[in-house]
Amino acid sequence: MSSPTAPMTSPAALDDRYGRTRRRRWPWIVFGAVVLGIVGWYGWSTVSTSLDAIDTDATGFAVVDERTVTVDFQTTGRANVPIACALEAQDVEHGVVGWRIVQYPADPSATRSFSETIPTTAEATTGLVTSCWIP
Repeated sequence: MSSPTAPMTSPAALDDRYGRTRRRRWPWIVFGAVVLGIVGWYGWSTVSTSLDAIDTDATGFAVVDERTVTVDFQTTGRANVPIACALEAQDVEHGVVGWRIVQYPADPSATRSFSETIPTTAEATTGLVTSCWIP
């Protein structure tokens, strides 16, 4: 008596019999690589932008006379790079009555304090730092 042997079926025959299709991995690999590239680019652009950011804090101002305002402020940013800042003097209606762009040389300290005088065309009620940047 001979023993019955199971018929040999290939994986392709089983796939055909049960309606399965072959999985294609390449589209998923390409999709994953594209997503990884986008996430990497976004992360790098966020980090590189924050490296060049300069934080400014106005620490005070003084109206010297009808034609002069003094602004005291502090900057925090990268050390050893020159910076430039835009300063404004405003009147009671928040109109700009004086402005000035100041540039500072590179300094080994990341946090620096400054005091600048702004000439005005009319009496000012406030002085402030509009922005600072790396030129």
